[in-house]
Amino acid sequence: MATKTQADYYVTHVAGLMQSYEMVLQQLVTKGVHAEAILIHSGSEDYYYADDRAIAFQAFGHFAHWLPVNRPDQFILICPGKKPRYFQIIPDDFWYEQSIASASWWMNEFEVTTLNHVDKIKGELANKKSIAYLGPNLHLAKSLELDPALINSHKLVSFLDYQRAIKSDYELEQLKEASKMALLGHAAAHSCFLGGGTEYSIHMAYLNACQLLEDECPYTNIVALNEKAAILHYQNKRRVSETSNQVLLIDAGCRINGYCSDITRTSIAPGISSIFSSILNAVTTLELSLVEQIKPGLNYLELHIAAMRGIADILISHELCKGSVEELMEKEIPMLFMPHGVGHLLGIQVHDVGGKQISPSGEQRPPPTIYPTLRNTRTMAENMVFTVEPGLYFIPILLEPQKNKALGNYIDWKLIDQLYPLGGIRIEDNVRVTSNGVENLSRKFETAIELA
Repeated sequence: MATKTQADYYVTHVAGLMQSYEMVLQQLVTKGVHAEAILIHSGSEDYYYADDRAIAFQAFGHFAHWLPVNRPDQFILICPGKKPRYFQIIPDDFWYEQSIASASWWMNEFEVTTLNHVDKIKGELANKKSIAYLGPNLHLAKSLELDPALINSHKLVSFLDYQRAIKSDYELEQLKEASKMALLGHAAAHSCFLGGGTEYSIHMAYLNACQLLEDECPYTNIVALNEKAAILHYQNKRRVSETSNQVLLIDAGCRINGYCSDITRTSIAPGISSIFSSILNAVTTLELSLVEQIKPGLNYLELHIAAMRGIADILISHELCKGSVEELMEKEIPMLFMPHGVGHLLGIQVHDVGGKQISPSGEQRPPPTIYPTLRNTRTMAENMVFTVEPGLYFIPILLEPQKNKALGNYIDWKLIDQLYPLGGIRIEDNVRVTSNGVENLSRKFETAIELA
């Protein structure tokens, strides 16, 4: 059997999208929403206040679902029964490079109309009476004189958001490549850390290994040494090391054709305290055991609860806390050490849409009040992709207020004080639900990269 090419996967992907969009247009009619076509806008360039410097552009997610073109003011027109039409806007400009790199594997699936100004879109839509607009620029949508009721219709957006959780074979290939590339960066970052690198130099080693500009990353890399690992979304890159490197927590991904990876690894230096090393091994074991539990039909909340119970067990076994797992869970003590959810949907966006929807019509399943930061409450289904990322941190702002309270009696404060300078631990993989289990999209490449 011949190996499938990128073009083969993409043809099937676009056919699936056409089927979904035609289906939702039919369903909207039964709900009193009449639209004969959908215009998807990549979004418009924005600028810093009182400046002509553009903010790094990121294409609207539902546009990127169709096209791997991260450029402002691009449009796709979807009409049932017709080939999708791509309005490729290439302005006449001598200030900036405006050409768009095109590849036949995706261009062949569209009727391409090239225009030199976004204002010309209106003329191309003159014969369409009812067009639904999807995109972030409401001012532009109104300028096209579209029906306001069809601009980002909640019913339309809810359906499409919900569907994005299930990935096509084309999408899975992009996600695998994004994980593979990110792991090259993580290997380079690990080596730089062991060589005594600063946060800045570790960050640059990652970018260089992945051949990325910082703006091309799917999110701001988290490169945290020592105590900064306790800041969940630590954003700085210190250029000097005030103390010797003991711990590196790096949370960094890559983007391939619009699809993201999101991988976290925690590394330790030789000679670090034996208890921290043991906790790291325990969190890694917990993360891998959580991945093994994944299968269709499992609610993501169950996975989160299993993670919290695992954290409770680690706290007890390492004598950070006393009591039983049930006691710690009842007192909500594990949340002091892992205040975030165990993961989130992953795809075109790092925290992808639809994570709390329970149906295409938009009904939500909010997380329990005890776990307010949980981003995913979906029931797992085949070809759903998400992250699994348990962590255990020593965060003064969460722990210190408990010292003189009843909960403080469960905690070994002498040991906590020793661990504050080491920040914390997070281990994160990107996983796909299979028909009867799970595929770890990040671990499958890690051994090969380490041996290279």
